[in-house]
Amino acid sequence: MSEEEFLAIARKRYEEVNALNDGMSFYDFEKRLSEIMDAMTRDLLETKIGKVPADRRKKKLSANLE
Repeated sequence: MSEEEFLAIARKRYEEVNALNDGMSFYDFEKRLSEIMDAMTRDLLETKIGKVPADRRKKKLSANLE
């Protein structure tokens, strides 16, 4: 994964993070931020190793890893 690919994924999620409302309770803010970061992590994984399988128990080593 190149730096440009990583930054493109981060930019896509930046708008969501930036849109978090300051008037939210800390719990709601933390919950929404966690959801955004989970989505970003999933995007990074899929970019690096391919689509994540629907069955979370099937974890095969991809040939795409370098």
